[in-house]
Order: sequence, then C-alpha cells, then structure tokens
Amino acid sequence: MVQIDKIEKGRSDLKIKWSDGEESKFNYLWLRDNCPTAHDKDSRHRMFNILNVSKDICVKNFEINKSGSLQVQWSEGEHTSYYDIKWLRKNCYTIKSKTEYVSPYDLWDKNLKNKLNTICIEHDEILNSDEGLIKWLELLHHKGIAIVKNAPVEKKSAFPLLNRISHIRETFFKTPFEVINIPKPNNSAYTAHALRNHMDLPWFELPPGYQFLHCLVNSANGGDSSAVDAFAVAKYLKENENEIFKTLVKVPLKFKDTDYTQESHRGFHAPAISLTKDGDFHDIRFSVATMDVLDCHPDLMEDVYKAHHRFGNLLHDKRFQINFRLEPGDIYSFNNRRVLHGRTEFDPSSGHRHLQGYYMDRDEIIGRLNYLKK
Repeated sequence: MVQIDKIEKGRSDLKIKWSDGEESKFNYLWLRDNCPTAHDKDSRHRMFNILNVSKDICVKNFEINKSGSLQVQWSEGEHTSYYDIKWLRKNCYTIKSKTEYVSPYDLWDKNLKNKLNTICIEHDEILNSDEGLIKWLELLHHKGIAIVKNAPVEKKSAFPLLNRISHIRETFFKTPFEVINIPKPNNSAYTAHALRNHMDLPWFELPPGYQFLHCLVNSANGGDSSAVDAFAVAKYLKENENEIFKTLVKVPLKFKDTDYTQESHRGFHAPAISLTKDGDFHDIRFSVATMDVLDCHPDLMEDVYKAHHRFGNLLHDKRFQINFRLEPGDIYSFNNRRVLHGRTEFDPSSGHRHLQGYYMDRDEIIGRLNYLKK
C-alpha cells in the first residue's frame, strides 16, 4: 500500500509526497468540501455548504494520527477533518490530471459484417444470468451495437429483457412503438420506403441514448437493416479532413419535429459532432429527414453545407456501413447517439414486416454496467 512520505503546507493547498514517488496537491477548499462528515450517512448527499466558509480558509494544523488518517484542523469553524489515506490517493486530481485518457469506444467499420457473431448474444443468457447481462451491456457501451438472438416474438415480449437493465425512456411514440407500414404515416419509419442512416429524435434537447428494435415478423422482400459507427466516421474526418471536422463540431445544425399528429412544436440546434471534456466523441446528430431550414451566419453557410454533404456521404459509404437482415426474435440494440441506423425499401405486398421499438437513456446502460461490475 502506498504511504505518505512527506506533507508540506502551502499558501492554498497541502502538498503530499507519496512513497512511490508521486506528488499531490490538495486545495484547502477542496479538502474542506470533501470532509467525510460533509455527507449524510444514509442518503450520501453532501450536507455541508462550502459557501458558508470564507475563501481564505486554510489548514491550522495537520498530522497523520494513530489510526493512520490525515487529521486536519481548520482555521475557522472549530472543525477537524479526518481523511483516509486510500481515499485521498484514489481521488487525487493532481495524479488524475496527468493520466492519459483512454476511450471506452471500440470503433468499427465494414469489416464488422464478417464478424457479426461477435456482437450477437442469446436472449436467455441475458435474462437468466448477470454474466450475460454484463456481456450485453459491454457490447452496447464499447461497440455501440448488439443483436440479441432468439427472443420471443409475441408483442411487448422484450420488456422482461429490457427491465433487466432499467426503466424505459417514454416518448410520444408510446412504448413500444410499432414499426410497420401504415396509411397516412406520421413518420417515414412507418412506411415501406428506404430509410437513410439516421439518429432518432435529433430535435430533442436530449435524444434517447439507446434504441432497441425487436423483430416480430420479417417476411417481406427487402427491408434489410443498415448500421454505421458514426464515431469511426468522425475519427476519419478528424484525421484526414480536419477543416470539415471542425465545422461539424463548431456550427450547430437545426432539427425539427415534423409529426403532424403532435400538438407540440419541437426543435433544437446542435452540432453534428459533439465532444466530451476529454475530447472524445459524445454525440452524432444526423438526420436528413428531420433537418430544419438552416439559419447559420451567411459567411458560414457554404462551409456548413459542404461539411454536411461530405459527412452524410461518408455515413453511407461502403467502407464504414454494414448491412444485415433481422430475423424474427432478433432485438437490434444500439447507441442511438453513435450508431446511425437505416433500412432498404421493402415490398409490403410480398409479406409482413413488424418491429417493436423501445428507447432507454444512456445513463441507465452505463450506470447498470458500472454497478454490476463493481
């Protein structure tokens, strides 16, 4: 176990030298804010209000006490804090800031088609074991895509499986929503037309994180599914066509809900590519069908359209896209804000095609995976 070799009191922080040679700085306000007594023991919510201390608070005295904790007496409030050494090291932001970021995403391209079995998992394996559930969640988090095989084909029969993760994200489409060919459709998904690769509901401020398409019947000619890892396409642009990449990151596009059945007008501006605090990919928003009239600065319009045109064509490029046919009992599961999906045209007179769709927030996938693994 790593120990503390030396502690020095600075103007605004304690400087710690560790037995393995690492050094840490712990800001006084940060230490006071994270005193173990700051949190309620049951709810674990922070009860201490850091705003009640002055910005000039400092350490009056410190020592490693007999139990091995760092004991700190504060200059105000007549308060003493006790910090576990393991906790300090684990939460050291000095060391974390020097750690190289490693992306959790395993990017893929057309070659995934030849390894489709690597993203398939049996329905009963997920339903009956935490190991199976973890495998599914890891595929969804790291690959962004998975196909559950041999699920029941009765209506609403995906609920027991999805409830192994968490609750469903409800939308005005209801749950499940029916992906079938209907008269006077309020969405192009409810037709027999081909669908370009797209994100669902990009005109929401927070589009659903994951989507699950449960195939009940697929006997019509056509209607093959497509998928593209839009993060992989974004990475290609970043490395090879950086000016286009920067335009897609910087300039918001405009999306609009065009559903004639709705009594709400929904729209949102967002860039096609958004990044995390670490510079990793966070979201891809792309949907030709629901793009609204763009209203960016006139000096940018030419660049925006050229970037959008290039991005859209790469998102349908054979180098990146895979195609496959869903069979009854398949549940096509994917990160809606990473993996864009589409389908080929189908002939409704040749047979029936019926999918039931479900949404779930990304927090539920990652949160459940973290819980099960720890």
